[in-house]
Amino acid sequence: MIDLRSDTVTKPTESMRKAAYVAEVGDDVYGEDPTVNRLEEKAAELLGKEKALFVTSGTQGNQIAALTHCRPGDEVILEASSHIYMYEVGGFSALANVQTRTVQGVRGAMDPVEVKNTIRTENIHYPTTSLICMENTHNLAGGAILPLSNMQTIYQVAKDNNLQVHLDGARLFNASVGSGIPLEEYAKNADSVQFCLSKGLGAPVGSIIAGTEDFINRARKWRKMLGGGLRQVGIIAAPGLVALEENIDRLAEDHLHAKVLADGLANMSGITVENKVETNIIIVNVKETGLTPETFVEALKSKGVLAGVFGLETVRFVTHYDVSREEIEKTLVAVQAII
Repeated sequence: MIDLRSDTVTKPTESMRKAAYVAEVGDDVYGEDPTVNRLEEKAAELLGKEKALFVTSGTQGNQIAALTHCRPGDEVILEASSHIYMYEVGGFSALANVQTRTVQGVRGAMDPVEVKNTIRTENIHYPTTSLICMENTHNLAGGAILPLSNMQTIYQVAKDNNLQVHLDGARLFNASVGSGIPLEEYAKNADSVQFCLSKGLGAPVGSIIAGTEDFINRARKWRKMLGGGLRQVGIIAAPGLVALEENIDRLAEDHLHAKVLADGLANMSGITVENKVETNIIIVNVKETGLTPETFVEALKSKGVLAGVFGLETVRFVTHYDVSREEIEKTLVAVQAII
């Protein structure tokens, strides 16, 4: 099967498997696992942050950020279709006991003026706004790259109002490779950053959160509370190190494949590509084909291609390192056959 459902379906490379096998390990709860220590140091260096922490998933990383930055009863501002708001099981309210307040963005980017106007003033009836969250790249906006200038302005709004900023950078490396902007430049505009090792970077498991030394020290305690003390974690941290050493630059290949796929789909009758394809995600509207997204996806499956239902009229394709240029061409043939 040609699996274009998500970049989370990637399998670890041979070098990742070997690295896991030979990884030097220790008890990470005691801070004694040398492999995860190297991974965290490497990640902090790439982002220009003081310290980093390995966590089990992007969702766990985002939840730990809320727990560390906020107090129960606080309010968090985030984009209305952000992953944190849509796909993390209400964790901010259930775990950190904070209220979320959304701002409708354009291709994932919130208007800084609206963000400023959404910050609560001092009033006995209001919760305290303590955190602003951004997402780059933005999943539901079709892998859109958040403009650096937008992030800079929102960060300044936050600092002017004594607020913290968290960046859900699950696919931040895609943003950096796609824009040519260094990771550190994006990370400057957030007090904490989360990125996934298990998406485009191709590691089998894990994410990183990074920030100041004080933030990470407090985050480590929240991670322990959430069951994230994983002991000899070097076995799964080692593939993450390989991902950072070998798989960053090759993300450009995924972006190229996405553009080839999007261009081919856009030329087919009844298919509309809904997003500006900047990274590795393509969202297509299939209404005019006469097929529902569910029947479209099932028909594709019968042709050996997996895609994901993404809305009432839309289907999502995501390119990654397990999908070759030849398989992109085969996907186009399969789509043409079913429509």
